[in-house]
Amino acid sequence: MEKQVTLLSSQLFQKHRQVEVVLGRSVLAWKPVEKSRKPCSGTCDSVHSYSVEVCEIVAVRKTEDDDQDAAQTGKHQKKTKQLYPYAFTVSYVRRTQQHQWRCSEVTFHCDNQALCEEWVQVTNEQLSLLTNRPKSLLVYINPFGGKRRGKRIYEQKVAPMFRLAGIATTVIVTERANHAEDHLKTEANLDKYDGVVCVGGDGMFSEVLHGLVARTQNDHGVDQNQPDAELVPCSLRIGIIPAGSTDCICFATVGTNDPVTSALHIVVGDSQPMDVCSVHHDDVFLRYSVSLLGYGFYGDVLSDSERNRWLGPARYDLAGVKTFLSHNYYEGTVSFLPAEDDVGNPRDKLQCRSGCSICQHNRSSKDTHSDVSEEKEKPGKDDSSDWNEIHGKFIAINAANMSCACPRSPKGLSPFAHLADGNADLILVRNCSRLDFFKHLLRHTNKDDQFDHPFVEVHRVRKFRFEPERHILVSLEDLSEPATKTGYSTPLGSWSCDGEILPEVAIQVSVQCQLIRLFARGIEEQQQQQCVSDDPCTLSALEPTTDLSVD
Repeated sequence: MEKQVTLLSSQLFQKHRQVEVVLGRSVLAWKPVEKSRKPCSGTCDSVHSYSVEVCEIVAVRKTEDDDQDAAQTGKHQKKTKQLYPYAFTVSYVRRTQQHQWRCSEVTFHCDNQALCEEWVQVTNEQLSLLTNRPKSLLVYINPFGGKRRGKRIYEQKVAPMFRLAGIATTVIVTERANHAEDHLKTEANLDKYDGVVCVGGDGMFSEVLHGLVARTQNDHGVDQNQPDAELVPCSLRIGIIPAGSTDCICFATVGTNDPVTSALHIVVGDSQPMDVCSVHHDDVFLRYSVSLLGYGFYGDVLSDSERNRWLGPARYDLAGVKTFLSHNYYEGTVSFLPAEDDVGNPRDKLQCRSGCSICQHNRSSKDTHSDVSEEKEKPGKDDSSDWNEIHGKFIAINAANMSCACPRSPKGLSPFAHLADGNADLILVRNCSRLDFFKHLLRHTNKDDQFDHPFVEVHRVRKFRFEPERHILVSLEDLSEPATKTGYSTPLGSWSCDGEILPEVAIQVSVQCQLIRLFARGIEEQQQQQCVSDDPCTLSALEPTTDLSVD
């Protein structure tokens, strides 16, 4: 293993013990100093060593007297302050359970003011080299979403983190629907900011997404109404502070719906590219989607739930039961352009995680395929072999841009979908018995393969279209069977697009590869959550001294 360059190395005091503290370009490490230390061979069990990556240090500051008095109450601590009156505090990311992060602190003491100031200066110089960190943010708070906790969550849990990290903020509390979207499209001076943060649920994120993407396309002269237009990626990253009744996008990109965790991902400047689906009807732009486009079952659930908004989140449960019992199906034709062979398939067991090789491969090869003719991607007589077409009766048609995992469905609708591979997973659930459909839904809550049914098929696609079957209305006397048996409660059904009902049923969808970036890094694997030092005797555990999280 390559040896770290040492920038500073000193013997300081931490709590009541003397520690050796070493700062490298990428790691800050400390361990107790033992009077008689034997050389280590293999694993060192007696000396515990602690380390934190520089890129996960939130802030370093000189510790004021008031801070020391608050932190030191014991006899040993007071003696340490008398002998070593100068101190500095390092705030850093500490990982806890279930992908949650907390901001912890460790304070080091010394008897030399110049040495203390040198540690603060050199460490802050290293932090200043991390150019991916935001210095100024535009923040939108939805005070009405979820349980109306957005403003309190921001003020108590998020704002203190931003102040600690020295991030300047402009805060706008939205007053109406689409306030954030309209402000981003026309009024916001985006040149002043390094990112946009939304405090709310998935609906608030959708507002910021539509506003930022529309502003970017308008600034570059791109017509969003053209289905085959090559959209310009947004330069500003989007941060999500979960505070809504549904926070699926945050859960799928971070692994938890925790405001403190999301705030820390913003502070350290994480960047996660993300695909966006553009949805059109003929040559008219309808909406963007980043999570789920659902027709049939999920469209009906949303349509019914909108009539009972006064029930809050419980309206989705009620609408789900009613829609399941109705057991409607819809007839139509789905045509799709399959994904390239090198991006895997929806059942390959390859989960999208932090540093995903499939998403990174797609990012590196994105420019290589940019010169491919758009004509090849349009269904027509000359390229019928490229597109697949399926006609049938469907209970549900779903297009997932991500796993769509959430606390109720830990695996999601498509467990192996990817955030930034330039594709969506198209799930077709054909007409089946109510019992079979229930078995399919039940598998979203356990570890069984929800695609392992004869009436379910899934395809990884770059584009797709849906054309509903148009039925001629006839009088009841002319029907050969009762209307209730046909399975249609609405002639054409409706599409749910990230929680919004689309005004059209015949749609065409294109996956816009890595159109946006979030302040996130994807869900970390178990081993990625450990802090690793280059010292073979260094243990990976970090010792938390102070926890800044707010309950």
